[in-house]
Amino acid sequence: MDELRILSVCGNLGYGFPEASLANGIARNPHIMGADNGSTDAGPYYLGSGDQLTKREQIVRDLGLSLAAARKKRIPYIIGSAGTAGADPNVDSVLDVMYELAKREGHKFKLAVIRSEMDKEFVKQAVREGRTRTLGKLPDLTEESVEESVRIVGQMGLDPFIRALEGGADVILAGRSCDTAIYTSYAALKGYDLGLAFHMSKIIECGAQCALPIGANDCILGTLREDHFVLEPMNKNMCVTPSSVAAHMMYEQPDPYLFYEPEGMVDLKDSEFEQIDDRRVRVRGSRFVSAPRPTLKLEGVRLRGYRTITVAGMTDPLLLASLDEVEASVKSTVAEMVQGSLEPDEYELRFIFYGRDGVMGRPGPDGPKIAHEVCVVMEAIAKDQSTANAVLSLARSGFLHCGFKGRKATAGNLAFPFSPSDFEGGPVYEFHIYHLMELDDAGAPFEVEFAKVG
Repeated sequence: MDELRILSVCGNLGYGFPEASLANGIARNPHIMGADNGSTDAGPYYLGSGDQLTKREQIVRDLGLSLAAARKKRIPYIIGSAGTAGADPNVDSVLDVMYELAKREGHKFKLAVIRSEMDKEFVKQAVREGRTRTLGKLPDLTEESVEESVRIVGQMGLDPFIRALEGGADVILAGRSCDTAIYTSYAALKGYDLGLAFHMSKIIECGAQCALPIGANDCILGTLREDHFVLEPMNKNMCVTPSSVAAHMMYEQPDPYLFYEPEGMVDLKDSEFEQIDDRRVRVRGSRFVSAPRPTLKLEGVRLRGYRTITVAGMTDPLLLASLDEVEASVKSTVAEMVQGSLEPDEYELRFIFYGRDGVMGRPGPDGPKIAHEVCVVMEAIAKDQSTANAVLSLARSGFLHCGFKGRKATAGNLAFPFSPSDFEGGPVYEFHIYHLMELDDAGAPFEVEFAKVG
């Protein structure tokens, strides 16, 4: 095969894409289609709860259109990180939609499902053998932290996808996946250069985000050849440039020249970007370096508590100048009110001031400034929902009536845009496992399950 054409449907299945772009892509006769459906960007909640960020109606629309296109062309369709977090409940939610669509549209295909939840004893064994190491600032992994996990997923690489393709899968629905594996697996199966394949996949897994004008929710075609690849957005109103393609490697990457996969490292130091015409770019020179031993990234969450929040606005300039003092006073008052019923470590109380430093968490480059209005988000986290509700209620009423220097009126300090003012946020999860696990075979933990649909 002289070239491999891969169509990326969009950056996140469920975010939407123009039907015309999909039609343009299908008209180019791609060999495979792919779509990413998850990320840790949305935080730990979705792994802990099993819910998904994109709603069922969104998945029905996007999967309905793209699945029909893939079946019409009789090409493999690969979906990774199903349901946002890729855990079993997340996969099942997308799988349910897929079966519903197949029944409604009369699709018939061979399905491969690849789950990514990790057995706790399997992970504990790696801890005991010293085969785990932390990513970032988290402490070393312990058996205790593994045991307290609500769920743990492993981010699969190429091997499970290749086994599914070798098994004749028409559609692959996978749990937590390396984004690149969705697209590189078919290229690896066909013997293409892995440096080029991984680099191309790293770009198109975000859909047309590298295109101008920027829009991740669109389709892009990657054409892989022996010594280069070509990128072309399927929206006729978009184009790519050497700068826009090269710049994409600064997206969520600590190093724009190197990125790592379970199988090894991709070196982009000698990559060359060339404008072919007004809409396409050619890339050469990307290089793959195999890892001495494969690794698997683990993502795990534990339950931290339950959340309640309120949102309110303030405009009094004297109050805005006294926010730190008011916050300290409210926290002190709440602590006094719950003394005897709650220990200090049994709840958390946080104030975020938007319009002052709510986004940056610190003064801006020009130093602290007082805005003419500020929004405060108050958050309480406790061991159960009723306790969080009570703590937040105390904080909200305390802030509403708290005194401050220069205050003259007795009216409340806050303006509430909603009634009721307090919102139950439900369970709160936190990432406590974000570690690498070394193993001889990075694909061994992932079983490929085949089924006939329709």
